[in-house]
Amino acid sequence: MPDNRVGKSKSRVIVIGAGIGGLTAGALLAHRGYSVLILDQALVPGGCASTFQRKGFTFDVGATQVAGLEPGGIHHRIFTELEIDLPKATPCDPACAVYLPGEDTPINVWRDPEKWKEERQQQFPGSEPFWELMAALFKASWEFQGRDPVLPPRNVWDLLQLTQAVRPSTFITVPYTLFTVGDALRAYKLGNNDRLKTFLDLQLKLYSQVDAEETALLYAATALSVSQLPQGLYHLQGSMQVLSDRLLEALEKKGGKLLMRHTVEHVKVKNGKVSAVVVRNQKTGEVWTEPADHVVANVTAQNLVQLLGKKAPNGYKRRVEKLPPASGAFVVYLGVDESAIPFGCPPHLQFIYDPKGPIGENNSLFVSVSHPGDGRAPEGKATIIASSFVDTKQWWLTEDYEGLKQQYTQDAISRLAKFFYLKPETIVHIEAATPRTFARYTARDQGIVGGIGQRISTFGPFGFANRTPINNLWLVGDSTHPGEGTAGVSYSALTAVKQILAQK
Repeated sequence: MPDNRVGKSKSRVIVIGAGIGGLTAGALLAHRGYSVLILDQALVPGGCASTFQRKGFTFDVGATQVAGLEPGGIHHRIFTELEIDLPKATPCDPACAVYLPGEDTPINVWRDPEKWKEERQQQFPGSEPFWELMAALFKASWEFQGRDPVLPPRNVWDLLQLTQAVRPSTFITVPYTLFTVGDALRAYKLGNNDRLKTFLDLQLKLYSQVDAEETALLYAATALSVSQLPQGLYHLQGSMQVLSDRLLEALEKKGGKLLMRHTVEHVKVKNGKVSAVVVRNQKTGEVWTEPADHVVANVTAQNLVQLLGKKAPNGYKRRVEKLPPASGAFVVYLGVDESAIPFGCPPHLQFIYDPKGPIGENNSLFVSVSHPGDGRAPEGKATIIASSFVDTKQWWLTEDYEGLKQQYTQDAISRLAKFFYLKPETIVHIEAATPRTFARYTARDQGIVGGIGQRISTFGPFGFANRTPINNLWLVGDSTHPGEGTAGVSYSALTAVKQILAQK
């Protein structure tokens, strides 16, 4: 048994996974007096919001932008409670520049609401009633979420928290609970507006994992509106790792511990209640059982079922097995000379090359670009990170993995070269990640990213709860409400913490 085990004098919480959701839950519980141990199999904390260094460049692994830093935003609220400083950040304006097929002028998602309104009226004439509906739904949903409802509720206490968050203004959302974005477009006679639909497909795939036809309307209202004041998206100074570092600081300040390179192999259950986890030290091979009063699993729903093994409730297991396949990502990381970056390049861009092709598989790319002095590149250099959604299966079934990876890399660089000046003399470093890479470093099932898709069947009241069918076993992260992103998983962690505190 390692010497650095958490003490037994307080209620013991084991957190599986040191992603942002796990670190947030752990730090908040330690702040409230719990004895917290976080275990993660990776080299560094942060999960899909961590970083790595190559040749003086710092690359954000997956997440490259943050929401919720503004006063009242989720990160602002949590960092204030933990009494730690918010990281330095620059608002993204535009939040994204979206290039549709054959167009040289982007659709700029401006931070200023009036400027964004002018942009979309110019880009999509006749669509304003749709955007006005989205704004109204966002306002009601955002105020509702700010009152910390528990979704979906699983007992009387959860239901009470949910009903206390409801106000008369919330009822505007009720008629749209079973609407998708595609339904709303057709209701406003915009179903055949291919240009608008392509734009929405691109943006929503980033935030909901599915296109406009499948994305729940109430989720889309938030995803498409959070870029504007008084909210906004932010580019962190230094790297995304700053978020993890601050949360780890708060955890350790209150006596919590984090052990990296420690794999949780099994969650033990006794009499319907979580009792312990089985841990393996990757360096020494030592295996032991770590008792716990609560276990917070910052993993995918698929991973949770695997950790439970035969103890996984049949209904829960069947529901996970019936989920539509989740997306993986192919990511290319480029360290370049700053001459490769066009003047005035925004921090985030989206491209789609064939309007009839998929939103992914290198046909569409989401691109993040570093800025001088932001801590990601040496002077005179820059980073370009381009990602595309992919089907995970081919990356596990292929007989020529390295060949497929090289093909995707070359294809992505070729497409990027239509916007950036990418030549042998401007490219300093090339590296790529596939679903197999994400599976290796994050342990996410099949290397999936971004959650389970915000369809009606998995969104909000119909989604996976933090409270699992096993007592004192909690699920946090992008499989739960309100979905992916650092802000989403932080909300998820905050909800689980509230539920744990209520039991005490």
